[in-house]
Formats: sequence, C-alpha cells, structure tokens
Amino acid sequence: MEFAEPLVGGRLVKRYKRFLADVVLDADGREITAHCANPGSMLGLKEPGSRVWLSPSNNPKRKLKYSWEIIEADGALVGINTAHPNKLVEEAIEAGRITELSGYASMRREVKYGKNSRIDILLEGPDGGRTYVEVKNVHLMRQPGLAEFPDSVTARGAKHLGELADMAGEGHRAAMVFLVQRPDCERLSLAEDIDPAYAAAFRSARGAGVEVYAIGCDVRLDGIDAVRPVEIAI
Repeated sequence: MEFAEPLVGGRLVKRYKRFLADVVLDADGREITAHCANPGSMLGLKEPGSRVWLSPSNNPKRKLKYSWEIIEADGALVGINTAHPNKLVEEAIEAGRITELSGYASMRREVKYGKNSRIDILLEGPDGGRTYVEVKNVHLMRQPGLAEFPDSVTARGAKHLGELADMAGEGHRAAMVFLVQRPDCERLSLAEDIDPAYAAAFRSARGAGVEVYAIGCDVRLDGIDAVRPVEIAI
C-alpha cells in the first residue's frame, strides 16, 4: 500500500478525544489538529514530542486536512491508522504471503454475516466453500519483539470472535488475522491483563476451530506492506 501523497512530518503535541491529535509541523512550525483514525488507547504510541507523519488531503469538504499515519517509537516506524489493515491483509492474501488463505477464486470486503455484523474479508472458492476472515490491527509492544493485542478493552472484538466461532460451527473456515503495523515484532501474544474477557473469548474461539494468523509490516514513509509471518505465542 502506497500513500497517495508524500507524508508531512512533525512533532506530536498531544492526542485527545480519541480521534484528534495536535501536531507541530516541521515545515513551518504551525500547530495543526489532525484526524487520528484509531479508537484504541495507543498505549506507548502517544508520547508528546514524538516524531510523527501525516497524510494531507486536498478535499475541501474535510474538516481536518491531515490524517495521522505513522509515529516513531522504540526506534521504529509504527503505523497507527486503523483504516488500513483490511487493505493490507487483502494485498498480502493476493500476493500469497498468507499461504493458508491462498487459492480462492474471489475475495469480498465488508460482507454481512452473523448477528448483524460484517466480515472484513470473505474468501470464496470455486466449489462454493467460504472462509470468513476477521482482521485486527496490532501495534502495542511492551516487551522487545513481542506484539500484544488488544491495547484497550474491546467488547466488539470479543463479539467478533464469537461470530467466527459460529461460522466454524456451521462447517465454514473462519480465521482471525492480526496485522502487526510495526517491523520490530517477531511474536504475538494476548494482553490478558488489559482485557481478560477478550483473552477468554479468543481461547474459546480457537477451541471451536477458528484459525489464527499474524503478519508483520514494513512501515515506510512512502507506504506500508504486510510481508512477514509473526509467530503466535499464545
């Protein structure tokens, strides 16, 4: 995935109200407010003074011209925009980087299923077989090399696990893909201390036949690509 326009650098002043971030731009020293497309706590990724990069928009209808895309943390570039993971995983599947999910005839996004939900990616084979794929963004790292999910309580995430388990129970394949938007993690685990209910739902879904995969990203100032498997240490 390539960014449509060159990113704009700056320094983070603060992130607040979940979806807003004040940034001082490198180019002219102006302090602007950018959109932060990330509903999580962003634990470890909102330190004032951190180097950040924003994508600009020329859409006159947008209230905020800039969107926060990347932060430098722990010596690495980390993607924080949760609008990108579905596209990144879709590209990885098309490129054969998640081999277990390769070989399907078609791929659709945001398809209705379960109890009033939409699946992130639906894979369909020529024989009519279906694989339901839920994607979760990961960028929490509290121990070197170990990515963790979630970074805040997510009742919605637990609900998705239950619906994947239901699909597996009906005889379909169902998979959870954790997209690690940072290059410095080789393993993935659950942040059970942050959300024990999610950890319990995860184990229940896995026991019901839900498959689990994780893929890590190369994060660059011109784009992000999901390129390498991450070990599931759960």
